Amino acid sequence: MSGAEVLDIASDGIWTLIMVSLPMMLVGLGVGVVIALFQALTQIQEMTLVFVPKILAIFITMLVTLPFAGATLAAYMNRVVDMIIVGG
Repeated sequence: MSGAEVLDIASDGIWTLIMVSLPMMLVGLGVGVVIALFQALTQIQEMTLVFVPKILAIFITMLVTLPFAGATLAAYMNRVVDMIIVGG
């Protein structure tokens, strides 16, 4: 296996990681911005107010996107296994 093939596998792995984690990260960002705006408008400066809604939103998003994440990770694993079987 050459260095270019190793870099291709690593690059593909990074893109797979980004695609799997992107929905949860965007939901966490959106919920965080909405709660920060709510805190700024109402002048409630409670530090723990953001944690529970953000955790719940990310958990629900994770449950919704679990089939997509599983399929994406399985496809990546199949590509890696195929490259191992072929020998490069």
